[in-house]
Amino acid sequence: MASQPPTHYELLQLPQGATPQELRQAFRQLSKRFHPDTTSLPAGEAEPAFQRLQQAYAVLSDPEARRRYDSELRLLKLAATAAALAAAAVPPAPLSPGAAGPTSVRRALSGGEWLSLLLLGLALVFSLVLAVGLALVRGASFSTWPSWWPPS
Repeated sequence: MASQPPTHYELLQLPQGATPQELRQAFRQLSKRFHPDTTSLPAGEAEPAFQRLQQAYAVLSDPEARRRYDSELRLLKLAATAAALAAAAVPPAPLSPGAAGPTSVRRALSGGEWLSLLLLGLALVFSLVLAVGLALVRGASFSTWPSWWPPS
């Protein structure tokens, strides 16, 4: 697995909450170490390192660019955490050919589910009482013999 490149904060060896003064001071110290004119490092190694430092300082010294960069870091951290959680999730064990399916789990009904069932039952009883009451008011008979049944 490839490692991620260091963040601008890591390049400047600062915490995320660093002040502009701390940022400036860290950049000055590190630029002395990596500037191609003042370092003992080979030019092929010093130039890219110094350019990365300059880019990090440019982003973090601008308040708006720093805010956007911090937002991107938070999103990357969330994505990495989600990926780690997904990778750590235990996959279900495959069923053997002769094994039965998954077993069901019974649980107690919650208070909200009981209330819903109560309201549903009350609505059913109310509609039945209303139907019978309307039939009585209109004078409908509750039982009639079918037309094909011979009268007795």
